[in-house]
Amino acid sequence: HYSRHCHLLSLSTSRNMQRYTSLFALARNVAKNARMLSTSQNVLGSKMTVREAINTALKEELERDKSVFILGEEVAQYDGAYKVTKNLWKTFGDEQVMDTPIAEMGFTGIAIGAAMAGQRPICEFMTFNFAMQAVDQIMNSAAKTHYMSNGRVNVPILFRGPNGASAGVAAQHSQDYAPWYANCPGLKVTAPWSTEDARGLTKAGIRDNDPVVQLENELMYGVSMETSDEAMSSDFIIPIGKAKIEREGTDVTLVSYSISVGDCLDAAEILAKEGISCEVINLRSLRPIDDECIFKSVKKTNHLVTVDRAWP
Repeated sequence: HYSRHCHLLSLSTSRNMQRYTSLFALARNVAKNARMLSTSQNVLGSKMTVREAINTALKEELERDKSVFILGEEVAQYDGAYKVTKNLWKTFGDEQVMDTPIAEMGFTGIAIGAAMAGQRPICEFMTFNFAMQAVDQIMNSAAKTHYMSNGRVNVPILFRGPNGASAGVAAQHSQDYAPWYANCPGLKVTAPWSTEDARGLTKAGIRDNDPVVQLENELMYGVSMETSDEAMSSDFIIPIGKAKIEREGTDVTLVSYSISVGDCLDAAEILAKEGISCEVINLRSLRPIDDECIFKSVKKTNHLVTVDRAWP
């Protein structure tokens, strides 16, 4: 009796497993098709994620200029740790999309040397916390060469990757390096918030003849936003050093960059219910910084609050 009971239980378990396996397979296919449909609609329509905005900008620049190439950890065959470089290796191959060893100082030096030789590398850091291994290359080799060569050598390179805190990545992976890079002469520093920022600043950074550090935010990659037809143009560029007023107001100026721009817009909504009108400035660029935009706003509001997630 015990043996028969075990046999029946085994058969039942086997049938259930087969049933569950079929259901899981069906669910995977539905999810896969939904993701494909979502990606297609987002890229072609008026909404897209920040991840897609950067990806499409990279793709267009790789197509436009064969001297542009991407290198970094897992950027090629794995499609990038955060899938920002998805399908680029499949499209452009090893010559323009290159996986590197886990050796930030090494591949950063290779990228800077290539820039000095006339190429336009995009050097991706899996996180800017790992760029600490290469900070000498960035702040000394890349940032200072144009000055030390008396203007004879340009270093057209874009350093990009996620910066700042994310979900559950602990202290060593959660630092915001914006103040560090923004205080380094010779670098231009950008920090996109919206999909429009992501496309326009990525393209501007690639085409610039100076080294550009683009500080993205991991939590923003999956955020979907309305994207204008103008921003979807292959020639859309946001000038480095120009801020944008995201919300006009009269009582207080809120100045921020990257993910904290969203914090300011949320705060502005809450304060509006209390009769306080906030003007929200999205800096977009941290070096050079758009002083004129800030001064003009503060002359109107007479109050200024700066908002960020960096070290105090």
